[in-house]
Formats: sequence, structure tokens, C-alpha cells
Amino acid sequence: MSQNFNIAVLIDGDNIPSANVKEMMEEITKYGNPTIKRIYGDWTRPGLNKWKNLLLENAITPIQQYGYTTGKNATDSAMIIDAMDILYSNRVDGFCLVSSDSDFTKLATRLREAGMLVIGIGEKKTPNPFIVACDKFVYIEILGSSADEKAEKAEKTKPGIDKISKREINLIISSIRDLSDEEGWAFLGDVGALIQKKQPNFDSRNYGYEKLTPLIQSIGKFEIEQRETSKSKHKLIYVKNKEKAYNKR
Repeated sequence: MSQNFNIAVLIDGDNIPSANVKEMMEEITKYGNPTIKRIYGDWTRPGLNKWKNLLLENAITPIQQYGYTTGKNATDSAMIIDAMDILYSNRVDGFCLVSSDSDFTKLATRLREAGMLVIGIGEKKTPNPFIVACDKFVYIEILGSSADEKAEKAEKTKPGIDKISKREINLIISSIRDLSDEEGWAFLGDVGALIQKKQPNFDSRNYGYEKLTPLIQSIGKFEIEQRETSKSKHKLIYVKNKEKAYNKR
């Protein structure tokens, strides 16, 4: 994404931990420029005290929202109203909704219908309807891992790192097949984009790898080929299902 791609970041302060905020904001800049950064909650509550210094450090604007009615989430309503106001202002190209709450599923769907890119960030407990309503969904747990932890094999049980399942492996196999040429090869960049469309929360970092290429190499069901380009320093990576991968689906 270009830095000219403006993103509104809306954070559900009542439903997201304050840990790893710096890493979260760094993650968002991969997709564009976070021109609007707001966090919603009742700042009279002691439970939100951990956020206060972090807001100053990351230039996030706190929005006060009192809980007027017992049993109703006023923060959700305030975020949704602001999101629609921002949408109609034509000031941004996309939204980042930071929450683990499925109440934002309809909002994510509506924003995408309006042509907005929608990135979701939340904990692994986030309900699937909200995840699939986003273009991409990133788990907070993987953002706090150090570089060394991310390089570890997924078989070693560590917080935030999962072992890739047969379902995800079959997702890779089918995506390569969907894009492959007559010889079975597919450009890895296109494969990654298609996987993301099929499963927004697919991220190689969930399995302990920074990039898709080493993850695919670790599985052992795929062939990888680097091809020269007109730019001598750059090579394109192509991937192919091994014959056995088809037979074991």
C-alpha cells in the first residue's frame, strides 16, 4: 500500500488490551497512513488507566463515552456513528477496526460495501463472523512476539504461535491449483493474495514465520522456484503443489 492511502484507526478501548499498542500501530502503517486515530471508552473507569500514557506516545485521541444504559455497549455505538461520519467525509481510503467484538461485523461489511479496505485487529478469541467480514484480520498476540520468537518453529509451543493445520495446508494447495499454469506453477504473490481473500486471518506469523515463503518451505508439500527478472537484484518466487499433495487432500 502507498503512504498516500489514508486509514482511520478506531479502537474499542473496552474490548482490547493495552499491550503491544506500539507494535499494532507499526502494523497498521504497512497498509497506509493512519491519519485518524481514535479510541473509545469510559475514561472515568479505572480499568482504562493503562491506556492513558500510551495514547500520548502514539498520538491516539481518546473519545469519552459514558455507559448511559446498563447492559448496552455505548462504546460500540459511538464507534459505529463515528465510522459512518468518517466514511461520508471522504477523508480516508480504508479503516482499521481494533476490537475482538462481533458487534462490529455489520460495520465492517457496510464499509466494504462502500469500497473501503477494512483491516481488523483483535485477540484470537474474536468471533469468526467479524474476522471474515474484514479484508484482512491480524491477531494481536503475534504482534508482541520478538524477532527470535517469530523465527522459532511452530512445533514449539509458544504464546501466539500455532501449528498449521490440515485445513490451512489444503487452503494453500487449492489456492495454488486455482492460479496455476499448465505446468502447475503459480506466482507466490498472487497465491498469498488469494489466500487472504479466502481466509482474512491467514498470516504466516501465526505459525512462527515472518513471510509466506519459509512457511510453505517448512510444510514439505510444495516446490519453490525463483525466476530471474529484468531487474537483476529481484527474483520472482513461484510455487507448485507436489504430486502427493493432490492425492492426500
